[in-house]
Amino acid sequence: MLLTGAAGFVGLHVARALLARGERVVGIDNLNDYYPPQLKRDRLATLKDQAGFVFERGDLADAAFVRSCFADYQPKRVVHLAAQAGVRYSISHPNAYVQSNLLAFGNLLEACRDARVEHLVYASSSSVYGANTKQPFSVGDSVDHPISLYAATKKANELMAHTYSHLFGVPTTGLRFFTVYGPWGRPDMAYFKFTKAILAGESIEVYNHGQMQRDFTYIDDIVDGVVRVLDQPAAPNPAWDGERPDPASSTAPYRVYNIGNHHPESLEDFIAEIEKATGKRAIKNYLPLQPGDVVRTYADVDALNQAVGFEPKTPISVGIPRFVDWYRGYYGV
Repeated sequence: MLLTGAAGFVGLHVARALLARGERVVGIDNLNDYYPPQLKRDRLATLKDQAGFVFERGDLADAAFVRSCFADYQPKRVVHLAAQAGVRYSISHPNAYVQSNLLAFGNLLEACRDARVEHLVYASSSSVYGANTKQPFSVGDSVDHPISLYAATKKANELMAHTYSHLFGVPTTGLRFFTVYGPWGRPDMAYFKFTKAILAGESIEVYNHGQMQRDFTYIDDIVDGVVRVLDQPAAPNPAWDGERPDPASSTAPYRVYNIGNHHPESLEDFIAEIEKATGKRAIKNYLPLQPGDVVRTYADVDALNQAVGFEPKTPISVGIPRFVDWYRGYYGV
């Protein structure tokens, strides 16, 4: 089993789940400095003594490194979670997304093709829905109007995956993650920044004057979905019709699913849960909507439920206290 982005937030939790059921996991990460690498090293430290885990540090944009990993470990299944994340960062650092999300994914697809892997599961994003306003977002919807380069690279990943599924029979499944949160989370995410600032008595930046909604999805629910999907390789859809093409399936072994909580929460309610968990009031600095942001996300997860039985179970009233407890323990505040 090859797991990219193993030192990342979702990568850590997926690795734990796979190891817990006896899998051998080869984790890959470049430990870049998009946010403090110490957090990534600390995540890895929780895995280093677990039987069955091997770590390789390297950059997937380096084709020779990717080929070497596949030659050494000969994986039959791959979970690809490594990527340059962040909508706003993509505006100021576009080349990072070209290298990490396009070139790296191309290298990985080539390696999967050569190794004849049984299944490639990769992280897409809810951001691909871009300018869409019909709610909830469905995998049957067109996603041809991204509003950030990050979103465009994730859409491109889906297209690249389909090509390899069609031409070379590589089974690929893309999962469009909807605002994942929880212990060991990413410091660039709003809930992390809010918790840090509220505990420090500092103001928080609330965009679109608080008129935002997100389908916040707890990490345990995400991991459950990833593992369920991994165990069911993508297969051709026998009912696929070129006259009325389904964007989420194909005559090739290709699938795309939403993976979210199926319950959008207002940003104000989300902040209120952090206030309750920390026991402190937020000092709010209301700001306009930022370039690249969408006002509301809402995942239709019916397709994933029908395919693998995915059912999100964790409300923010449970997930946020768990995150805050972890944050207090990790940072000693």
